[in-house]
Formats: sequence, C-alpha cells, structure tokens
Amino acid sequence: MGEEKALGFVSATAGATVTATLDPAVAGKVRLGDMARIETGKSLCFGLVNRLMWENAAFPPSGGGRRLAEVVLLGETLDVDRPGNFAFQRGVSISPPLGAAVLAASGRDLRLIYAMPSSPSVRIGSLHQDPGIEARVLVDELLGKHFSILGTTGSGKSCAVAVVLKAVLAAHVHGHIVLLDPHDEYAAAFGDMALSVTPADLHLPYWLLDFEEMTHVLCSEGQPYREVEGNILKDAVLTAKHEFITTSGGEDFNLTIDTPTPFRLLRVVELLKVGMGRLDKPESSIPFLRLLNRIDSLRRDRRFAFMFGGLSVEDSMAEVLSRLLRLPPEGRPLTVINLAGVPSEIVDVVVSVLCRLIFDFALWSRRGEGAPVLLVCEEAHRYVPRDRTLGFAPTRKAVARIAKEGRKYGVSLGLVTQRPSEISESILSQTSTLFAMRMSNEADQRFVTMAMPENAAGLLSVLPSLRSREGVVVGEGVAVPMRFRFQDLGETERPRSDTAKFSEAWSRESSDKAFVPETIHRWRRQIR
Repeated sequence: MGEEKALGFVSATAGATVTATLDPAVAGKVRLGDMARIETGKSLCFGLVNRLMWENAAFPPSGGGRRLAEVVLLGETLDVDRPGNFAFQRGVSISPPLGAAVLAASGRDLRLIYAMPSSPSVRIGSLHQDPGIEARVLVDELLGKHFSILGTTGSGKSCAVAVVLKAVLAAHVHGHIVLLDPHDEYAAAFGDMALSVTPADLHLPYWLLDFEEMTHVLCSEGQPYREVEGNILKDAVLTAKHEFITTSGGEDFNLTIDTPTPFRLLRVVELLKVGMGRLDKPESSIPFLRLLNRIDSLRRDRRFAFMFGGLSVEDSMAEVLSRLLRLPPEGRPLTVINLAGVPSEIVDVVVSVLCRLIFDFALWSRRGEGAPVLLVCEEAHRYVPRDRTLGFAPTRKAVARIAKEGRKYGVSLGLVTQRPSEISESILSQTSTLFAMRMSNEADQRFVTMAMPENAAGLLSVLPSLRSREGVVVGEGVAVPMRFRFQDLGETERPRSDTAKFSEAWSRESSDKAFVPETIHRWRRQIR
C-alpha cells in the first residue's frame, strides 16, 4: 500500500471494529495486517486490517459485488492539526462516522505509531509492514507483569527466547535471570553471559525440600503407604532439625517441617531405626523399612549426588541462592539450569524447589531492597498443565504463586511452550505480554485467541502462515500490537535446538567404531 492512498470509506461500525467498503481499483492490493488510517474530523484513528471479504463474488472474477475490509481499531491521535508529528495513544475515544475516508497508513504514520517510547525499551526485531522500523518492547511492563512466548516446534521459539533475553541483558548488565532448560539448548546461545548449571555442579541439598516435596522423593507412591510413611518421616525430620540447631549453637526457634534449615540425614536414619526397634509386631516395621531402603538407594545413586551427596552438613543456603540468583551477577546475569541430566523421577521436585526458593527469597526480603528476578520456564506446559490431575502439584503451586503474586515482590515469570492448549489457562492469563509465533494446531490457535485482547485478536489470523522467527506481540509490553520479525542471531548465538538432518547423516557411512562404546560410557556415568 502506497503513501496517502485512499482505500474506501466506512460503511459500518461496531465497537472497536470498522467495516470499510473498498475502492475496486485498489481492493486487490490490501492485505491482512496492513495498517489503515481513518479521519473522523476531530481525530485520526488507526487500525489493522483483520478480515477481507467480497460480497456476491462470481467466477471468473468480475467487477460485481462489494469488496469489504474489517479493520480493528488500535488507537488514535487528537493532533489533527499536526498530522506529520502527532502523538499516538492506545484506545479510541471518537468513533469513525459512516462515510469517513479510509486511507492506507503511510510510512510516516507507521514511524510515529511505532516510535521509540519514552519508557525504557529494547529492540527485538523489525516491523512486518516496514522492515526499516524497529520492533521494541517496554522493559518494565514486559518483566514487571510477566510474559509468554508461544509457538509450535520449528517456528523459532527458542531463538525468540534468546533474542528477548539478550536484548534485555544488553541494556541491563546487572540483571538476574534464571532459565529452566529441559533440553540443554540455551547455554551455547549466551556464552560468557550465562552461568550454566548442570547436575554435575548443581548443589541443591535435601534439607531445602519442604514436606510435600520430601514425601514425594522419600515415601512410597499411593495411599495409604505415603500417608503412613509421611507421618513417620515428619517426626524424625523435625527431631533431626531441632538437634542440628542445638548442637551447632544456633537459636532453637519455633521451626516447622517446612522451614529450610539443615539436618543430618544419617540422624534421620538412626531415628527411624530406633522407632522401628520399639515396635512389637514385625509387620508394623514395613513403613520404616521402606523409608530406610529409599534413603539408602538415593544416597548410593550417583545421579542424585547434587541433592543427597556428601557426608558433611552445613548451612549453605546463602551460597546456593547467591549462585542461582546471580547475586551479585559478576558479569554473568543469567543462570541456565540444565535439567536434561536430572533423573526424570525427581526433575519436577527440582523445579518445584527452585521456583519456591526464588519466590520465598523475594517474599522475605526487605521491601525495596531485594533484587528483581526473572524466572523463565521452557516447556511450561509440563509444570503447569491445564489438566489438574497431571503434573506435580507442588510445582504447579509454586509457579502459580509467582504468576499471581510475584509482581508484588519483584519476581517476574516468562512462560515458553509449543502447546498453549495444554497449559493452565488461569496461569497463562496472568502474563500481560504475549508473543505468538507460527501455530498450525487449531486447538492452540483457539486457546491463544481467548488469551489475546479483543482488539488484537485479528492478528491471529496470520499465525498459521508466519515464517520462522516471525511473530505477533500484544499486551502491556508493547505500545501497539504488532506483527514483526525477530532480529537474526549468529550461528554461535543460537540455542542448540536444530532438528537432526536425516538426509545428510544417512548419506554417509559412519566409520567411527568407538561411537557405541563411548555413548554407553557416557550413559552409565550420566555424562552429557
């Protein structure tokens, strides 16, 4: 669409939606997503073309029938006396009258609408309608009110995450970001900017678990076994906590089973054996034996060394939190938690502990003195599924708490998923900025449509046809909803999420006979 080109006139209005009858001479050049300008006499309204229709169309195409465009209004300017230097504002106070001229927004209009905002912002790409115009997001609104990045596999979702985080950290080098990485993708993308924490150097001692997490790890599955074993375990752990505080010279305050204070697991084992020895009936000792066997197997299993390894016990909570939250950043403001090597039976517990620690640390910090933290959850549908019977309840509770209350205490949440229809609707609705990338699944599209503001829903019609690394962003984090393309990343800056190239790999014969034994060696020793 060219500069100052008349498209037609307003033939119907309904709320924030305007129907325009198009001039047949230019109707074929109008495209979905184009920006239109409507003059009301008192203001200039701007909106995106959401739908195109041709009434009474016949084949072959003839000149008969009206060509219509549905335009969803985004905002306006009341500065009609200075059309070349107006101030754009979201929302429409003066509706376009019937018969008002509908024009194609000029390049000058787009530059004023998408101008660099006065609030702190960062560039993440370029506008679809004009690649020369920067696509920017508002930092405080993006982080302070949570965001989500949604897109099917192969749409460039991982690169989008990298672009957004890199842009934010480039402008704010003293940030604090924790990224949960279930597939070992992101460490390579951030280089020296990130601290990569793998199971080999992760330190998350068992005494940081709350009671619900502890019973999941140590007790048998199913009722009534878990309830019986949980009651036995609770008494032993509480006693061990009191004893540790007393013997270490600390204050024996009114602690609970959920208080994150050290205790000796070996002392718990001793207490369980003492309790078992007091029983008269042999069958009553079965819950004690199950607990003892589980604790013993965890202590011997090298995969759980990050939580149950080591004989000495010390209060290392300050060191654990300082490292995970990058306090201070020391030139690496991002922590990438590599969950790929964490045993599947405990990975949900690890995520639950991390989310809970981040929130509780912010909760108990002095107001105004804490460092705001961004938690980014890749594969978020695994932790907060829409079906409440799935997933791990403590993880869901921890993430939901951040989504609902985190902004009060300086904890921001970023949800990333390729299956929006499988994520909790109530938690996703807490994210005020939504990045939507290519989606071909109809259920996902419907779900995202419900999550989007009404005046931006029209942008979703283009989701199935978006190219890789293209997206639509709406919400508090942008001045105006827009379709844009994420800026490109170099080969060394991209996450390691490429699909295996079967045609290339199967076109050559592998001569490396040591490949299988080496893989088995890495498998057995949990080396990635």
